[in-house]
Amino acid sequence: MGMVGGGAGSFIGPVHRMAAELDGDIELVAGAFSQDPARSRQAGETYHISPDRAYANYQEMMERESKRADAIDFVCIVTPNHVHLPIAVAALEHGFHVMSDKPATATLKEAETLEAVVRRTGLLYGLTFTYTGFPLVREARRMTRAGALGKIRKAVVQYSQGWLSSSLETTGQKQAVWRSDPGQAGQGGAIGDIGVHAFNLLEYVSGRQVAEICSDLSSVVAGRSLDDDCNVLLKLDNGAPGVLFVSQIAAGDRNDLQLHLYGEKGGLHWRQEDPHYLLVNWAGKPSETFHAGGDYVSAETRAEFRLPLGHAEGLIEAFANIYRDFAKSIHARFNDPSAQLSDLVPGIDAGVRSMTFVERAVTNSRKGWCAL
Repeated sequence: MGMVGGGAGSFIGPVHRMAAELDGDIELVAGAFSQDPARSRQAGETYHISPDRAYANYQEMMERESKRADAIDFVCIVTPNHVHLPIAVAALEHGFHVMSDKPATATLKEAETLEAVVRRTGLLYGLTFTYTGFPLVREARRMTRAGALGKIRKAVVQYSQGWLSSSLETTGQKQAVWRSDPGQAGQGGAIGDIGVHAFNLLEYVSGRQVAEICSDLSSVVAGRSLDDDCNVLLKLDNGAPGVLFVSQIAAGDRNDLQLHLYGEKGGLHWRQEDPHYLLVNWAGKPSETFHAGGDYVSAETRAEFRLPLGHAEGLIEAFANIYRDFAKSIHARFNDPSAQLSDLVPGIDAGVRSMTFVERAVTNSRKGWCAL
């Protein structure tokens, strides 16, 4: 793996590195970790890679790695959103597969441009919509798509945080600064940062697509140009209603992602802050609680746990499941050039869908229903 971004002060870069290397299938061997060559070299030392593979910029990394006999197999992108597109295109054009932190790009137009490059090159492109890697989320997906709940009648998804309840970006805090800057984050604030997670999770588990939305986005903290609170009504492609609530000014909330799906036969409930339990309330029958590591879940889900029942797994392991599936897809390519990306890994289709959602939500806020 070669990484772009992830230098000093990065939260998500080290998370990607730890997750990618967890199962021993992937090794970080190269990177352009900062726009400052000196800081990139320093990060390379922190990551314990060879000094000659800590590059001054991503263009140099692509050029030099593509000429090495032991070149990287794929590029991991962990930068602010505004440079996702040029980095991904450069990697693909140099023959490298790509794994990118979400969202795919800063705008829908950029996502469509990237989609064309992915299709033309035929290379693998994945997105770390992290929560799709939790085993019980995948169990919920398998249950729902197998029809266990019957027809989906209502969907509710929320993602609430409180870390931007004050104007943290004015203090110079790195993560707040770029997420509050349209030039780096793109047109969406909270909707683009965590709203895409909620949107993707709903479609990933339910097997349904959002067909229409009615959005109300607000910038609650004074002086903030991007949204920090979002309320969106949904209509699924089977006619079912839904609600998506996203906020980064929900004071006191930490990382409260929740999914609730209601079908003809019962309702399914999962919460990220307590990810070891999947609750299903059946109509006319006792409720069931599925525990992480339980031998009563599907064989596919059991294979996604690393620890036995009662031992907690979390965000790193969820990330690692996505990386493990991506690595398997790359290995498959070694033997079969037509091998496709695992359907458990969100790809460019999910990237375009999520950016379509962001653009429609932003441009149609408070204007009523619009087609998605």
